[in-house]
Amino acid sequence: MVDDREAMDAYSAAVTTVVKRVLPSVASLRVRSRLGEGGGSASVLTDDGFMLTSAHVVEGSSTVLAGFANGTEITADVVGRDAFSDLAVLRARGEVPSPVTLGDASLLQVGQLVVAVGNPLGFAGSVTAGIVSALGRSLPTRQGRVVDEVIQTDAALNPGNSGGVLADSRGRMVGVNTAVAGIGVGLAVPINETTERIISALMTSGRVRRAWLGIAGSQAPLPPSLAAKLGRREGLRVAQVIAGSPADNAGLRSGDIVVAVAGTSLGSSTELQRRMVEDAIGRRVEITVWRNGALVDVIAVPRELSESAS
Repeated sequence: MVDDREAMDAYSAAVTTVVKRVLPSVASLRVRSRLGEGGGSASVLTDDGFMLTSAHVVEGSSTVLAGFANGTEITADVVGRDAFSDLAVLRARGEVPSPVTLGDASLLQVGQLVVAVGNPLGFAGSVTAGIVSALGRSLPTRQGRVVDEVIQTDAALNPGNSGGVLADSRGRMVGVNTAVAGIGVGLAVPINETTERIISALMTSGRVRRAWLGIAGSQAPLPPSLAAKLGRREGLRVAQVIAGSPADNAGLRSGDIVVAVAGTSLGSSTELQRRMVEDAIGRRVEITVWRNGALVDVIAVPRELSESAS
């Protein structure tokens, strides 16, 4: 049996190994913008100077100052930001340390050790450790969108941690620390296939293109007979249709329950968001709704989403 001291040694060894691998690649950001002065964290993505941070950290700014643990300080340009995922990409004007290794948040398990590296409250190079408290959380953004599959951790996060690294026990970045939801509750945007596509788009074109229908809604139970027919119990009840939106033009109404998009079943607003990818812009999409006791099909043509759309 492992005694407490041996267990603590193993825990400490895991954390210190992560710190050695990750800390040199994490920068402390100083940001000046039309909103005032602020700070945050970022991580090195590539050897040629691309860096990753949170969109809200660099809101209103085109350049930042980035300082590393080795004492290097450089200027970095904001090359792209996506408020809907709360991710932003920077490009350093000088040499940067080695990049972090990206992991896959979809492989995380509740209870797994994670380490947060960042610059909370201006204390550069700070490290906290904890566990994955929950998976699959949703994080509302200022634009009314929702970031899916958010990681909840009890590793201490504070203002300034945003944009920093949440790493697994092998030192792979599995999340971008983004929010403090309460005492002992920190949230991180996951590194997964979806966010890697977002990061790639920001690096290459400086923005992410998404499709937009113009509805707001929430999960709602389906009538038993319809649930039996469709093999699912919930749909997306439309609470609001934006005037002049693609949904409005298609004839969607408040009170409709969306059950399928393009022939694929749908039961939540987050599922709808996943369907509204760049390829859907300008294309005819069949939407099936439950209305007045019958299934009704309408055709919508999504437009490109702007940050002002809600």
